[in-house]
Amino acid sequence: MKKADIGLIGLAVMGENLVMNMESKGFTVAVFNRTTSKVDNFVNGRAAGKKIIGCHSLQELVDNLEKPRKVFMMVKAGNAVDDMIEQLLPLLDDGDILIDGGNSHFPDTMRRTAYVESKGKLYVGTGVSGGEEGALKGPSMMPGGSPAAWESVKPIFQGICAKVDKSCRRQLRQ
Repeated sequence: MKKADIGLIGLAVMGENLVMNMESKGFTVAVFNRTTSKVDNFVNGRAAGKKIIGCHSLQELVDNLEKPRKVFMMVKAGNAVDDMIEQLLPLLDDGDILIDGGNSHFPDTMRRTAYVESKGKLYVGTGVSGGEEGALKGPSMMPGGSPAAWESVKPIFQGICAKVDKSCRRQLRQ
């Protein structure tokens, strides 16, 4: 199997649904969860036969990603994000991208962006709105952080996010 376009950490309901959304839009996704039985249950159940690569360690996740690596963290906002960043930084190369999808408070995103960039990597803090159905069918996504990361994450983010039809856009402009 080819390397994954993106990796996702955190297979709770939102994480699983984002993975299913990404895969349905043609992206190959590597997944990791600290409880590795969740990885096995997911790839052998709901994700069976799909372009989803189950990983049992962060190193295995990183090794299964195309460069520049894009790692989407769906972990609880707060210290868990900082802890995950510290675990991932030594495994990544300069120019790789960390994405926080846990709706962190924007001052945390600003602090983390500066820190991750000081280590040669890129950082995107992303609000993901719409609940579990939105994650599966098209969330509202609000990214911010390292501008240099946008070209790499843009195809995935725009591929999976909610779309507005033309009649709605016309109404919004009025």
